Amino acid sequence: MNLILLSGGSGKRLWPLSNDVRSKQFLKLFQNEAGEYESMAQRLLRQLRAAFPDASVTIATGENQKSAILNQLGGPGVSVCCEPQRRDTFPAIALAAAYLYSEQGLGEDEPVIVCPIDPFVGPDYFAALARLEAAVRQGTAKLVLMGAAPTYPSAKYGYFLPGPAPAGAAGADAAGDLRPVAWFREKPSEEQAAAYIAQGALWNCGVFGFKLGYLLGVLAGYLPVKTYREVYRRYAELPKTSFDYAVAERETAVSCIRFEGEWKDVGTWNTLAEVMSQPALGNVVLGGGCENVHAVNELEQPLLVMGAKNMIVAAGPDGVLVSDKHQSSYIKPYVDGLHQRVMFEEKSWGSFRVLLEDPRGHSMTVHLAVRAGGQMSYHCHQNRDEVWTVLSGRGRATVEGRETPLCPGAVLRLPAGARHTLQADTAMELIEVQLGRAVEDADVEQF
Repeated sequence: MNLILLSGGSGKRLWPLSNDVRSKQFLKLFQNEAGEYESMAQRLLRQLRAAFPDASVTIATGENQKSAILNQLGGPGVSVCCEPQRRDTFPAIALAAAYLYSEQGLGEDEPVIVCPIDPFVGPDYFAALARLEAAVRQGTAKLVLMGAAPTYPSAKYGYFLPGPAPAGAAGADAAGDLRPVAWFREKPSEEQAAAYIAQGALWNCGVFGFKLGYLLGVLAGYLPVKTYREVYRRYAELPKTSFDYAVAERETAVSCIRFEGEWKDVGTWNTLAEVMSQPALGNVVLGGGCENVHAVNELEQPLLVMGAKNMIVAAGPDGVLVSDKHQSSYIKPYVDGLHQRVMFEEKSWGSFRVLLEDPRGHSMTVHLAVRAGGQMSYHCHQNRDEVWTVLSGRGRATVEGRETPLCPGAVLRLPAGARHTLQADTAMELIEVQLGRAVEDADVEQF
């Protein structure tokens, strides 16, 4: 099976734990069978590997999420296709299709399944993906969708109306539920959605199946190229629109399968609380009188909640949220008004957390956690010096081509302009102090 997983999102609706580089799919809030916490993205990939051990997985994302993806999901059988700029899901899927064709050598007649990286689903979801792939191989439709029965009229989803099965059709899957699609409508008003539901319309699960050549043909309508490097170079020429508007609403040869298993779009604190394995995560004490309260604490300081009812409480490096559960769904406009730097970020080599920041922008103190075997890029900063103090672990720093061993207690000064990198032989923790006339994220040059 050839899968494209879409990883995007602005990270606003699960603030303060999520941010622009740490969207909801990377929050480690779910316990696996071993009792370890994992993110939605890790959970889905683990489930995929159990269902389809030999599947080829390509993650379509932006540069701002690449480090977190490599940190959590990097490994054999997983490729990352980064768009050069945000242009919505149609360009991202088109670029990933070009990547499969020219970089991975996938044939144009091969089925491709596109799905989000963050749905909360059970095993039957993957059985449905197998049925969807079988329908694509049959080739009676150019595009195959997966739909779920709506539970309420929402303006957040697309809707499509399944038609009757063709006379005498045996169906392309074990359930025999393949149907033509009469029409597709993306994100209608709630009033329109209610009318669609009355007609028997389904929610679009954000899962699409097609043969690779089909989408390359759609791409050719916008750009006369189909190799990854050419599409990447001319990416800004593609329309900034969703796959739903650009393809699903316009295509007439569309079929669908109905999915009736567990499927949740966990996009708000309220919906997240419904699938959390326990009401309190982290250093949390729920005191007397608490009813229907969920609390998450990523800080080392204890969080005590008492006498609260129907509440969400979340504390993280970026801030603290205390909200009524219903109101937590309307957090985005308030977060849009907050202007602050990202205080925690996962990198391909580990993670960093801001401990102290000078409001004048002249200094910042950061805690670095580098995984065993992790290596930073070879880079420099023009406007700041850095001082590393090793707290634990062992590794090697390379500064202007010269290697220096590092152990607990070691202090290393990195002057502005000096090219440097760090490679950890064991897991390491460091304190990094940045000092300069302009301490900012943009001041980095990689080699």
